[in-house]
Amino acid sequence: PTGHGKKVKGGSLDVHPTEKALIVQYELEATILGEMGDPMVGERKECQKIIRLKSLNANTDIATLARKVVEECRLIHPSKLPEVEQLLFYLLNRKKSGNDKREKHSPRDLAPFEGMELDEEANINRIDHYVELLYEDIPEKVRGATLILHLARNPDNLEELLQNETALGALARVLREDWKQSVDLATTIIYVFFCFSSFSQFHGQVTHYKIGALCMNIIEHELKRYDLWQDELQKKAANQNVKKEHEKAFKKYQGLLIKQEQLLQVALHLLLNLAEDTRTELKMRNKNIVHTLVKTLDREDEELLVLVVSFLKKLSIFLENKNDMAETYAVEKLARLLPCKHEDLLNTTLRLLLNLSFDTGLRSQMVQAGLIPKLSALLADESQRQLCVCILYHISVDDRFKSMFAYTDCIPQLMKMLFDCGESPMDPELISFCINLAANKRNAQVICEGNGLKMLMKRGLKLKDVLTMKMIRNVSQHDGPTKNLFIDYVGDLAAQTGVQEREEYVIECLGTLANLTIPDLDWELVLKEYNLVPFLKDHLKPGSAEDDLILEVVIMIGTVSMDDSCAAMMAKSGIISALIELLNSQQEDDEFVCQIVYVFYQMVFHQATRDVIIKDTQAPAYLIDLMHDKNAEIRKVCDNTLDIIAEYDEEWGRKIQSEKFRWHNYQWLEMVDNRAMGDDGEPFMYGDDGEPFMHNGDILERPDLFYSAGTEESRNTQQRLNLFYSAGTEGSRNTQQRLNLFYSAGTAGGR
Repeated sequence: PTGHGKKVKGGSLDVHPTEKALIVQYELEATILGEMGDPMVGERKECQKIIRLKSLNANTDIATLARKVVEECRLIHPSKLPEVEQLLFYLLNRKKSGNDKREKHSPRDLAPFEGMELDEEANINRIDHYVELLYEDIPEKVRGATLILHLARNPDNLEELLQNETALGALARVLREDWKQSVDLATTIIYVFFCFSSFSQFHGQVTHYKIGALCMNIIEHELKRYDLWQDELQKKAANQNVKKEHEKAFKKYQGLLIKQEQLLQVALHLLLNLAEDTRTELKMRNKNIVHTLVKTLDREDEELLVLVVSFLKKLSIFLENKNDMAETYAVEKLARLLPCKHEDLLNTTLRLLLNLSFDTGLRSQMVQAGLIPKLSALLADESQRQLCVCILYHISVDDRFKSMFAYTDCIPQLMKMLFDCGESPMDPELISFCINLAANKRNAQVICEGNGLKMLMKRGLKLKDVLTMKMIRNVSQHDGPTKNLFIDYVGDLAAQTGVQEREEYVIECLGTLANLTIPDLDWELVLKEYNLVPFLKDHLKPGSAEDDLILEVVIMIGTVSMDDSCAAMMAKSGIISALIELLNSQQEDDEFVCQIVYVFYQMVFHQATRDVIIKDTQAPAYLIDLMHDKNAEIRKVCDNTLDIIAEYDEEWGRKIQSEKFRWHNYQWLEMVDNRAMGDDGEPFMYGDDGEPFMHNGDILERPDLFYSAGTEESRNTQQRLNLFYSAGTEGSRNTQQRLNLFYSAGTAGGR
């Protein structure tokens, strides 16, 4: 035989069953010729070529696309142009059947891409021939790599390919040396290694050839190229004289972009698979993988974005990576993806945002990026609702952002979701989110609009639902129109305390009642009708119930004590002494101390209870002890209460004044005590005439030193004393200088 020939016979055209693609069926006839040129041996093979049409959409010009397909595919005869148009039109209008939903590719499986088609079937027995092609020019290298890829896409061949170190070594070498020369070549070879990376047991071989590090370099290079393309396009767009040139450049750019995104997708898929091992992931982090991925979020290709967001989600569970995402403002770029029609992309983006929403700083970024209204709008989508509620719940934890929800349609949607639950249990995330929102005054008003409060009370009281009551309690704490709405429910709430209910439920009901500081409310009638006084007194005993319930009882007593007749009822029942006993046992708990002192503050306003507190109890003495507590709120309430007591009782007034003086001037008094006797026992506190200044008395028992209503002498003393009120604010040197003014210039010791 002296030669061979190939004939291609064009065949039929058809549409792809699932993808936007045409299938060209053709026949390949190979003939070996004899010496005289006559055919000796012939072989025929049925082949097919798939022409994928990713860009086909409602805006596509069918006629133009059909011409382009016929021009570029030599297997289709020009006479078949009308048939191509018809098939394209059919593809465009073909409806997907209910069970044939959009094909999904898991991170372990990549969709085939343009350039993978072959006119021959790959055979594992010809692997050596395919490896030889890797030593030829670029087109042959691409062909050899593509044939190996077709073998690698079948998992049954992977073990055998793995044994062929020559093939894998050659692929790794070609990728390392030639990846800049051909995007197709780089994509195909990385795809081969991706097939291995889909199985954990082959990760060692992929890392052995350093494919991961190479992929990182390739991705970085491609992103820089993308920036350059963008700059060039902007320059050409700015120059009106080269409009045609810009259009031409834009078309070229779109072609390059498709190929580049295929390369990025394959490379990132491979890295994502290798990142299963946290040590490998750490190496990627050291090479700035987070910055690279965040930069890729600017792309438009949805499949690529799904991959990038999935990768970021995997990385986000580590603190360092999460901090990198905060630095690169990833949230701002993720906000751009919401909402979107691509379900996988939407779901993955929300899951990543949920991971990030545990960080306070990132929650601030979410609010600044305008995510509250976007996520609120997505509550209408049942498939994404749970994720949106969880993210919004985290945002609502921060008091700074609670008020922003009032200006979206979030609260009406949440209320509808609550009432749709009927009598069945609610999602804890949903009710927790509502509880947080109810802590804001404007939100509480929106919640109460319509029959909001009525429906909540109905559910809370009927189902004895603790969390619904907690939400109601938060609504009740706000002054204004919302508080007055509760007048209708005071009886229902008070009735819950007398029944043997769960303690946590009673706490919420009692807490709601305690919030109702409404002037028009007749508390005396409520206390009598529901016999609340014995209940309140019994629950003041230390250990009679959980601390939370006892605290609510104290707060409730403080609320009803604003009413004169209620305060008298409390005093007669012996509640004041019970409060003092409770104060003794809970003196380390600031919340208890503050609330008990507040009850005393309310009671000293009324004549009946004031007399009981001042004459029959040791409450003022306790208040004096607490006057200098380290808690600012306790000090404030104590001071206000003691001021009222001092105004109505002279004896306690003097004691309080004396204690305040002692406290204010304790440094000076201490110094006076220490200097009263010198080292040799000689008294220092004498004037020139030898008479002691204090006449052997206690300085604090001299009322003329406190009040300037006396003689000229006492006024002068008061002026001098004023020099010591600021003791402690300056150094001891200044204090000493002021003391010299006070002592007589008589003895040497005094000087």
